[in-house]
Amino acid sequence: MLSVRFLSLRSASSLSSRSLCIAAATNHGKAPDMAEVRNRLREIVGASTNWSDHQQAMAERVSLSSMLAKSQSELPAKRMKDSFLEVHLPLGSEPELREKYLTYHNTVRFGRILEDLDSLAVLISYSHTYNSALKRSPLSIVTALVDKIDMRQHVIYPDCDIKFTGQVTWVGRSSIEAKMHMSQYRDGAYSPVLDATFVMVARDPANKRAAFVNPLKPEGPEEEKLLQEGEANKSRRVELSTASLLKVAPADEERRIIHDLFLNTLDTNTVSFRSRILPPKSVWMEDAKLKGLEICHPQQRNIFNRIFGGFLMRKAYELGWANACSFGGCRPSLVAVDDILFQKPVEIGSLLMLSSQVCYTQGKYIQVRVHSEVFDPLTQQHNTTNIFHYTFASDRDVPSIVPRTYGESMLYLDGKRHFNQTVES
Repeated sequence: MLSVRFLSLRSASSLSSRSLCIAAATNHGKAPDMAEVRNRLREIVGASTNWSDHQQAMAERVSLSSMLAKSQSELPAKRMKDSFLEVHLPLGSEPELREKYLTYHNTVRFGRILEDLDSLAVLISYSHTYNSALKRSPLSIVTALVDKIDMRQHVIYPDCDIKFTGQVTWVGRSSIEAKMHMSQYRDGAYSPVLDATFVMVARDPANKRAAFVNPLKPEGPEEEKLLQEGEANKSRRVELSTASLLKVAPADEERRIIHDLFLNTLDTNTVSFRSRILPPKSVWMEDAKLKGLEICHPQQRNIFNRIFGGFLMRKAYELGWANACSFGGCRPSLVAVDDILFQKPVEIGSLLMLSSQVCYTQGKYIQVRVHSEVFDPLTQQHNTTNIFHYTFASDRDVPSIVPRTYGESMLYLDGKRHFNQTVES
């Protein structure tokens, strides 16, 4: 499960701390930043910053298929430290960069952090599969799942330098788990902010079929533990997928919950299945939606000529936050993000439709589901690309959400499951 905890929306800057934050730049010297990460990714795959050149470069990548390994045994095993990277985000020492991450309320835009984590996870994966004999990598490595992000600090300060570190901690035949850590320089030292786990997949140069990646060789008990955690994460994901409400019926207790919700909405004066009334301090689920539309321009493309996954995560997060804000009547804080699953790539020029739905509430907590799909105006077809789950906290108790249809009841149970996983973890 993916969880992001205690992201405060309070103002985080102070004059006394700013000088300490800026001092980080002189302490760590000239370190790679996110711009260099993205430039390095373009070099690895032979991508261009120019749209027309980029298209030609991607067409030429097809010829790299002959460089792919026929089996995983052909590839040399790599160590975890072979993929270790450290990248800096100089928010404290570069005011112009800070503008990109700053909110109106003087906090950090968490959607921007999601974009940076996504880019870093891709570069970490390429570092694991690096082959010095090849000028360009034949692999197309993309994000399959954001599995987990745990916040370890209440506030992300907009005027303090940030450091990202990460490495590969588990691999399958074509999949890679990358763990990353984010810390921030304050009061003379770096303190941890979040831990993140992304799952990446390697595909052929045309990004159509799976491709083998280097096996991983752990060194020492600590790395053995990380590898075992990766195996456990994979088993947990399989178990959750098997129990999906899109595949199997709700459990007995869940069916009782839905029936109780139905009984609480019956009109006692008519005693009719069709006559429904809204209980006090409640909102019908159909009235707790917020939608958005994005036209996918070339500016938002990734190195493989598709829409950048980090861009999709940022847009979904901001829509989900806005819905929670509207529903709760105040600026909510982010408590958890759960299982960002990339089901299908988004092509350049697509009409991306985002729909957020408050699907479960409990006390001050608001569970929001964001569904993204591409719409083809010529064929009138809709195809799901991503599903996002967010848990927010209000500063007051919020209304109960009440499903009216069976489909909404399944959304309610799914939201409850995600919320319970957040509380239990």
